[in-house]
Amino acid sequence: MAKTAIITGAAGGIGKELARRLAERKLNLVLVDLKEEAVKAVIEELGLNDSNSLAVAADVSKEEDVKNYVDKAVEKFGSIDYFANNAGIEGPLGNVDDLSVNALDLVYNVNVRGVFLGLHYVVPVMKKQQSGAILNTSSLAGLMGAPGMSPYVMSKHAVIGITRSVANELAPLGIRVNAVLPGTINTRMMRQIEKNSGNPEDYKKLNEAATPMGRYGEPQEVAAVMNFLLSDEASFVTASLYTVDGGMMGQ
Repeated sequence: MAKTAIITGAAGGIGKELARRLAERKLNLVLVDLKEEAVKAVIEELGLNDSNSLAVAADVSKEEDVKNYVDKAVEKFGSIDYFANNAGIEGPLGNVDDLSVNALDLVYNVNVRGVFLGLHYVVPVMKKQQSGAILNTSSLAGLMGAPGMSPYVMSKHAVIGITRSVANELAPLGIRVNAVLPGTINTRMMRQIEKNSGNPEDYKKLNEAATPMGRYGEPQEVAAVMNFLLSDEASFVTASLYTVDGGMMGQ
């Protein structure tokens, strides 16, 4: 019987590449994003069909939406073996005294509340199965500061905290929980952050210069690490943080 994976943020650059990797393993895929048509486009691109995939529109900050995508996954496929808790937003840039409280709430609702809600509803399914693997998407910003991005940085630190806490709760049950921490990756999010900086070309050059490998990473390079963590190859890996950053944190 094929195993089943849920991916939130599945229409984004990294989410789509992870879906591609998991599809190659013949998993059933429940692909979640804000717009159903965007997820259906991924399903079509990957050559999936109604028998092995499900598109679900959801705002991960809304409890009823999260419960719905979990319920639909179980209803259609009977299990949730892997969960990529991947949806996230960058939010507006600005110094802490210039940003509104609404900017904080916007980022936290998706990046922290959304991760918590995903765990809240997926974990009981995995406990009942007594098996499963969960991967939360944090960021290099979960380990370091970045001027002008305090809400985002705070939120990604929080993802690391909940990853470690829940990993310890679930380890005795054989359910693994890890986090992936991408650095500067060629995605829509990075294009938006570059744009928000006011000088996209210079911002990109500075990031490349700060990366020992001298370039941005590609979504498929992050997805390769995620694919490993959401597999039996990582059977003794839990509560771990995997940076995919071209060596930036090693300096």
